Amino acid sequence: MRDPTSTGDDLVRVLATLSNPHRVRVVAALAGGRNYVSRLARELDISRALLQVHLKKLEAAGLVSSQLELSEDGKAMKFYEVNPFSVHLTPELLASAAETLTIEKGSPR
Repeated sequence: MRDPTSTGDDLVRVLATLSNPHRVRVVAALAGGRNYVSRLARELDISRALLQVHLKKLEAAGLVSSQLELSEDGKAMKFYEVNPFSVHLTPELLASAAETLTIEKGSPR
């Protein structure tokens, strides 16, 4: 897997994704091993709909990945697992990342 923080925009996306407590809890739960949506929702005591919103954001940021599998009874189950990643913030990393940030016209600087 590529580094999820390879550019300034990627770093901002990863940090923004992890700024939500539910998503931090999801990553923590998946750090213990892959899991499917229904079981993970029960373990975290949140609805499957809310969990899927957070899983999509984590997947878009490259922090988790999913795989659809069929159970023995033919039921489709989506399993998620954490992708290996490390974010070590230093002033030098932030200076380097800042050079690759995309600033859109009209946005505050």
